[in-house]
Amino acid sequence: MFEIIYGQVPSKSNCYRFGNGKVYKAEHLVQYEKDFQKQCVKYRNKNIDTNFGLHVKVFYKDKRSDLDNSLKVILDCLQKCGAIRNDNKCMRIVAYRYIDKVNPRIEYELMIID
Repeated sequence: MFEIIYGQVPSKSNCYRFGNGKVYKAEHLVQYEKDFQKQCVKYRNKNIDTNFGLHVKVFYKDKRSDLDNSLKVILDCLQKCGAIRNDNKCMRIVAYRYIDKVNPRIEYELMIID
């Protein structure tokens, strides 16, 4: 069963700002991470520490976003909310891109890989 996270997943390539010799997360990434953590219920604190696969459907509000740039953000959010211990255990990604102007979101599922 897929878990749904509502909101436009940001592109990793547009999520960082530079200033004063430091790298900062853009505010829209910080907000998405907070929203993801609040909505992640099914997998929160599961701390999956074995090889896993990610099956994800990404619904964007328009055609401008790249699917591959969103995958790293999703994996980072899964790690941050404790769904997975480390995204380096991801062995397979099956991802689909859709457009939903009214209701951007992701629908995802994690699968243990033996």
